Amino acid sequence: MSDAYEAELVVERRESAADGVLALTLRHPLGEPLPAWEPGAHVDLVLGPGLERQYSLCGDPADRTAWRVAVLREPDGRGGSAYVHQQLGRGDKVRVRGPRNHFALRPAARYRFVAGGIGITPVLPMLAAAEAAGAEWTLLYGGRSRASMAFTQELARYGDRVTVAPQDETGLLDLGLVLDTLPEGTLVYCCGPGALLDAVEERCPSGVLHVERFQPKEQPAGEEAEFEVELARSGRTLTVPPGASVLDTVRAAGVEVLYSCAEGTCGTCETDVLEGTPDHRDSVLTPEEREAGETMMICVSRCRGEKLVLDL
Repeated sequence: MSDAYEAELVVERRESAADGVLALTLRHPLGEPLPAWEPGAHVDLVLGPGLERQYSLCGDPADRTAWRVAVLREPDGRGGSAYVHQQLGRGDKVRVRGPRNHFALRPAARYRFVAGGIGITPVLPMLAAAEAAGAEWTLLYGGRSRASMAFTQELARYGDRVTVAPQDETGLLDLGLVLDTLPEGTLVYCCGPGALLDAVEERCPSGVLHVERFQPKEQPAGEEAEFEVELARSGRTLTVPPGASVLDTVRAAGVEVLYSCAEGTCGTCETDVLEGTPDHRDSVLTPEEREAGETMMICVSRCRGEKLVLDL
């Protein structure tokens, strides 16, 4: 990803999308067109040293003049949302990198979308794409309260295909209503809190569900054995000790690689695997992608064996 787009963009608009949710519209200061993107894509906001955060693009992919993101204020967060809410004002510049997409909308005859809270952001442009493609779709959208649920006014144009279900009015989402009987050719897209994604995963058959996680999924404990990593571009071979990641090891050796979350959720550090079998511990790749073993997230994943050869 060394050739990823990166630029200082200007905050053109700053507006409330719901209680605690701030929507930012970003443009290039010289009016240059921004890279194309597809529903499900996210960008990195580089807010300061060690403060990089990923936010889903939730505007119109056809509009190359602006990107829109929405940021939930998290009082117990790690500082990213507080910075955006308190420091980024209209006219300010912010370094943005991307877009990157590990949650792409695949063609289907019909879709079932499920969103929880700020998880509506990647889903929003998906609805427009499904509508434009003539697909049959519904959205089940939950949140703590109606006032905390972003973009409900934009969703109103879709009528009864959208079910808005605030927890303080209707209780927990009735997932069985939309997932227990899935017609052939249906794909399910879900984004939101981990508990919601886990519940949806339990109800969906293999190959149907696509999810995006904001927090890493709990992984089963794996071995922390030492292994070797050969860097194919330089021919160097490094040893990854127990307790250290591939990312830690290559950076300590002076190899510059892009990374961001260091938790296996954003996909920034995805690296091609040329030889060897990765021990996948990320929350990004699908089961099919894990089985193929063609790439890995070097911030968390390790090696099933003694050696990996990576395209680094």
